[in-house]
Amino acid sequence: MIAPLALMIAGLILAGVGAQWFAWRAGIPAIVLLSIVGLLLGPGTDLIDPVNDFGTLLQPLVAVAVAVILFEGGLALDFRELTHSVSGVIRLTTIAPLVAWLLGAGAAHYLADLSWPVAALFGGIMIVTGPTVIAPLLRHARLSKRPATLLKWEGIVNDPIGALFAVLAYEVIAASQHGNGFGAAVGHLAINILLAVLIGLAFGLGTVQIFKRGWIPEFLKAPLVLGVLLTCFAGANEIQEESGLLAVTVLGLTIGNAHLLAIDEIRRFKETLTVILVSSVFIILTATLEWSMIAELTWGHGLFVLAMLFIVRPVSVIGSLAFSRVSWKERLLVGWIAPRGIVAVAVSGLFGTELVELGYADGALLIPLAFAMVFSTVVLHGFSIRPMARQLDLAVKGPPGVLIVGAHRWTIDFAKRLVELDIPVVLADSRWHSMRLAREAGLPTYYGEVLSEVFEHHLDTSSLGTLIATTDNDAYNTLVCTDFAPEFGRRAVFQTGMHGSPEDPKRHSQTLGGLPLFSEPMTTDDIREDFRHGAEIRQTRLTDEFGWDDFIDVQGCEPPVIALVRGAQLHMGPDMPKAKPRDILLYLGRNAQNSQKPDENPKATSLAPEAQSK
Repeated sequence: MIAPLALMIAGLILAGVGAQWFAWRAGIPAIVLLSIVGLLLGPGTDLIDPVNDFGTLLQPLVAVAVAVILFEGGLALDFRELTHSVSGVIRLTTIAPLVAWLLGAGAAHYLADLSWPVAALFGGIMIVTGPTVIAPLLRHARLSKRPATLLKWEGIVNDPIGALFAVLAYEVIAASQHGNGFGAAVGHLAINILLAVLIGLAFGLGTVQIFKRGWIPEFLKAPLVLGVLLTCFAGANEIQEESGLLAVTVLGLTIGNAHLLAIDEIRRFKETLTVILVSSVFIILTATLEWSMIAELTWGHGLFVLAMLFIVRPVSVIGSLAFSRVSWKERLLVGWIAPRGIVAVAVSGLFGTELVELGYADGALLIPLAFAMVFSTVVLHGFSIRPMARQLDLAVKGPPGVLIVGAHRWTIDFAKRLVELDIPVVLADSRWHSMRLAREAGLPTYYGEVLSEVFEHHLDTSSLGTLIATTDNDAYNTLVCTDFAPEFGRRAVFQTGMHGSPEDPKRHSQTLGGLPLFSEPMTTDDIREDFRHGAEIRQTRLTDEFGWDDFIDVQGCEPPVIALVRGAQLHMGPDMPKAKPRDILLYLGRNAQNSQKPDENPKATSLAPEAQSK
C-alpha cells in the first residue's frame, strides 16, 4: 500500500511541475494546465482517486498546503509597497469584500438556487482571489506598479477574510441548529479572530527574536519557520476552524516586515515549497471531481458565474474605490481581474461536507460551483489581463529592459544604443561622479546601492529582465548577479570577465555570479583600455546581402559581440543565437579593426549615423 501511494505522490509532483513548465514555455496560465491534468488523471481516466487513495489524510494535506501558500503570500507583503496605494488596499480589503459578499450571496440564492444559508456561506468564499493565481498572472502581464500592488495585496489579504466570512456564516447556521442567536455566533467569531491574530503575532515576534539574537544557525532557520508555521496553523484551528488561515497570514506579515537578514533565503525556500504544493494539491482537488457532480450544474449555475464575473466583482471594486486616488483605468482593470484558486476550492470542499452533514443537501454543489468559478475566472482573466492592461496603458511597454550596474563610457554608449532600439535601460552606480555622463545623455539612472532594500522600493523593475554587472570589483559583480538571479533568472544575469588568469581554478564558481558577457575573457579594465585607444560600441543590421560571414570578413576577425537584437528580443551571453538576416548586432569596434567598417559597406544597413562620420 505504501509503495503505490509513494509512487502516486511522486507522479503528482512530476505532473504538476511538468504542467508548470509547459505553461511557462507556452506563456499561458499554469492553473489552466493543472486543471486539465487533474481532470485527465481523475474523472477522465480514473488513474487516481484522491478520496480513496489518501483517505483521512486528504483533508489535512490540503489544509497544510493552503496554510503554507497563505504564509508565503503574507511573507511577500511589504508595508513599504503601500506608499502610493494604501488607501486603495484598505478599501479593497474592507469595503469591497463586504459588498462582494452581500451581492455574491444574493446571486447564489436567486440564480444558482442555493438556500439562503448555503448561499451566504458560498458568497463569503467567493470573495477570495487566490495569491497562487494572481502572482503568475502579474508576472505574465507585467503591470505597472499601482495596479500590481492592489491586486497582490487584495489576493493575499482577502483569502483569510473570505474564509472568515464563510466561518461566520457556518457559525450562524450551526448556532441556529442548536437554538442559539446570531449575536452569540458573531461574538464567538470575533473573539476567535482576535485570538488568531494574537497567535500569529506571538509566533511571528517570537521567531523574529530568535533570529535577531542569533539563537539558531543559518541552516536551521528555514526548517524552523516551517515548523512554526504548521504549529501556528494547527493551534489556531484548534481554537476555531479555519481561523488558522488568518493566523498564518499574520505570521507571514510579521516575519516578512521584520527585515531579517535571512529573509531572502526563507522566501526562496517557501516559494519552492509553494510551487510544489500548488501544483500537486490543485491536481488532487481537480481529480476529486466526478462526472455526476458536473452533471448537476444547470443554466442557473452558469448565470451565477456570469453574474459574479460581470456584476458582483466590478460593482464591489469600482464602488469601493470611488473617490480614491486610483484612476478609472486602474479601477476597470482591478474590477475585472479576480481569478479564484486553490483556497476557494479547498474551503468549499471543507464546508460543503459540513453543510451536508447539517442537513443542507445543496451543500454538495459547492465543490462543482467552486471549480466552475475557478475555471471560468482563470481562463478569462488569465488570457485577458495582458491585452486589457495594454489597452488601458497599464502594462509595461516594449521588450524587457536591461539594468546595467556600473557607469563607464562604454556602458553609457551601450545604453544609448539600446535606447535607440526602444529597449528600456537603467544605469545604476553608487558613485555620483560616475553618473555625470549618463545624466547628461538623458539616460534613466539610479544613484545608490542596488543591493539595498531602498533600491527594491524606489525603482520599479517590472520593465527590466536582464542585468549586467560591470564594476571594477569582481567580487561585487558576482554578489550582484547572485542576488538578482532568482528574480531575473540565472540565464539573464551577466558580468564582465574576472581579473587573473583564466586557467586559475580559484577564479571560477559554478554556483555564484552571472554568465560571462563576452565570449572572450574581457574585464572592465580591458574594455576601458580599448576605449582609450578609440574603440566604440557599434551596431549593424545584417541583411540578405550582408550576412554574418560578410560581417566577419569586413572586421578581419570576430569582434566582441555584446548583444543581438532579433525583433523585440534581446539576446546576450552564451545563449546568444546564431546571427541571421535582419538581426542587429551590438559589438565593441576596435580601431585596429577599422580598415573597413560594416557601416561603410554598401550591403550593410547602418543604424549608427554618427558612426559613419568617424
